[in-house]
Amino acid sequence: MALFDRLKDQAKNLQQQAQGGRGTTAGGAGHGGSHGSRGGSRAQLVGVLKTQLGSLKTELKSGAYRDASMAMCALVAAADGHVDAAEIQQMESLILGNDVLQNFPPEQLRTRFHKHVDQLTHNFPQGKAEALQEIAKAAKKPTEARAVIQTGIVIAGADGHFSQAEQSILREACATLNLQPAEFQL
Repeated sequence: MALFDRLKDQAKNLQQQAQGGRGTTAGGAGHGGSHGSRGGSRAQLVGVLKTQLGSLKTELKSGAYRDASMAMCALVAAADGHVDAAEIQQMESLILGNDVLQNFPPEQLRTRFHKHVDQLTHNFPQGKAEALQEIAKAAKKPTEARAVIQTGIVIAGADGHFSQAEQSILREACATLNLQPAEFQL
């Protein structure tokens, strides 16, 4: 799908920037790539973003990133308005298996993730507002802010289905972090 190819190209450009490559060519994110299979490009996107986040692992150790990422994961899990036990278990497995999130003790991640899921389950509008407030704390550091969105995209795309509800939540998180959704092709 074109969306995933554009996200993959954008992720590559962001990774080059993070590794010290100062310039991104003007054509970097908007051109190229409508090749590959649909499932392949989704899997490639998730792989590229995981690699990019992994390259930033040493920079992503703050409590703000940890807390914002757990709020983002909970919002992605609840994007369709409900979360069942199997989805929570799958999401927790993705979180604990994430290379960058291994910077933090698993129990800290679980506690923060479940706190947001519980809030979203009991009162979605209020839980969403609280999660977005937590996400906003990462806005002070652009690298962390972008990493929160990328973490959300990786989690959302891990099941091979990137729903409209998930994309909408990610766009709202971009606005909260003062990032342009177009930067992530959302």
